This record gives sequence, C-alpha cells and structure tokens, in this order.
Amino acid sequence: MSKNPTVKWLTAPEEHNYPAALSYLSLIYDDEDALKLVKKLKRAPLVEFKSKDIFRASGLSLLGVSNCHVAIDQKKIVAGVKLSPLLLIRDKTTSRVIIADGYHRLCAVYSFDEDALIPCKIV
Repeated sequence: MSKNPTVKWLTAPEEHNYPAALSYLSLIYDDEDALKLVKKLKRAPLVEFKSKDIFRASGLSLLGVSNCHVAIDQKKIVAGVKLSPLLLIRDKTTSRVIIADGYHRLCAVYSFDEDALIPCKIV
C-alpha cells in the first residue's frame, strides 16, 4: 500500500464492541469483575494514545497483514470507513494494558502509521 491513508474514527465505540470486550475479559477475570469493567468502559471518556504506545503497554505482538481481520480493517481504512475506538483496561497486577476490544484495528492502523493517535476508552 503506497501513501498512508488518513484513519477515520467513530465518535464512540459501536454497541457490539462491549459484548465482545465482555467475552474476552471473562476469560481473564471472573464474570462479575468482567461485567463491572465493561460498565466502567461504557461511562469512560474517549482519550487518545499513539498506536506504538498502546502496543508497548500491552506487551502484545503485532499481527501481520496475513491475518484476515487485520486485512479487512486495512481495507476499511483505505476506503475511508470510520473505525470504532479501542476498549482498554489497565491491569494493575501486571502493569499492562489489556486490549479488551480492538486488537485487529490497532494492528491495521499501526501497519500504516505507528504514531497514529487512536481514540480509546480506558479504565
């Protein structure tokens, strides 16, 4: 992909992002704690972080373009489709950020611009 396109963002996460976050968080936390975190995410304000900083804080690896979900999000970016903000959790026990929803979107954005500002909700 030649010139880096401008990434466009929705002003709030899509409603289906919250059940996706709950599903993932339920693997890490008990159901009650996972539900509390999602409720907090719904009330949290949007903030922005650079994509490279989110990766560093999460400790996750970058998924490559061979990942079909990353490729789909890259195509959305090129087409000018607005992406949903990320949902993040600060895990104080590990001093890491958990990407509760938006890992593939983060990878897609990073593939174009590691300094891109990404809107997020974080608790």
